[in-house]
Amino acid sequence: MQKKYKYLFGVIAVVFIAVICFAFNETDNNSFDIAKREILLRSIGHELLLQSGDSTSRVLPIKNIAKNEYEIQFEKSFTFQPDTLVNIIRRFLSQDPRASDYVVTVLNSQNSSVIYGYTIAKNKKNDAVPCRKRIQPKANYIINIKFKPLQISVFDNKYLLGSLPLFAVLAFIFFRPVQSQKHLPKNLESDLLELGRIKFDVKNRNLIINDKTIELTATESRLLHIFALSPNNTIQRNRLQKEIWEDEGVIVGRSLDMFISKLRKKLEVDPHVNIVVVRSKGYKLEITT
Repeated sequence: MQKKYKYLFGVIAVVFIAVICFAFNETDNNSFDIAKREILLRSIGHELLLQSGDSTSRVLPIKNIAKNEYEIQFEKSFTFQPDTLVNIIRRFLSQDPRASDYVVTVLNSQNSSVIYGYTIAKNKKNDAVPCRKRIQPKANYIINIKFKPLQISVFDNKYLLGSLPLFAVLAFIFFRPVQSQKHLPKNLESDLLELGRIKFDVKNRNLIINDKTIELTATESRLLHIFALSPNNTIQRNRLQKEIWEDEGVIVGRSLDMFISKLRKKLEVDPHVNIVVVRSKGYKLEITT
């Protein structure tokens, strides 16, 4: 039960950190992208004035009237050709990675009537750009640009990708106890297992027979526990090596033989309990009557 709670806590911790990193990164990215976008919008206004022959009047401050919606306003009246307007806006917004889909509406500032409008889509088949050759009369125009909100994938986020090693370390720390014992049954009713006349106290790591107690090392206890859960069944040598030593990062073949030998000596108190070699396969805890 304790391991289950630790596993759950690990999952929550990793998800919590991922959300925090994503939130902070999105805040930083948004502020930077908004500043960059406003510069691009001012450049659009400047280029439109130049194309109309005006090199002195000002482009007024860009208005962010709603989320993903902006207005470019001008100090003086000017004229424009839709084809030129479309090409200028497309050229500058190609530098904005979040501007793949947008709607452009040109308004007359005097009466807010719509003079011209078109849409650009990531899929060029969905572009709608009408009346590109009709020159518009000189007037005080407002250009409204509304961008389609992006569906941002966490896995496309460079900051989070850079944080993946941290998540991997946290996952290893919290999940390791569960994974290292995944082959062991978890439904044991008691910490005391009977092996012939020997009682194996798993929790306290000792053998009990005729009021005599024999202490086991941690490794010996783990090894015997695997055997005790499958008495008279062959346990593969590579499984024993993996479950006992892999978590320490090193697997030494002779270590297994050494601990098997030590366990045999401690189990000699009951001649009916022995660890035998199964040639070319592994070992077996043999309990006879």
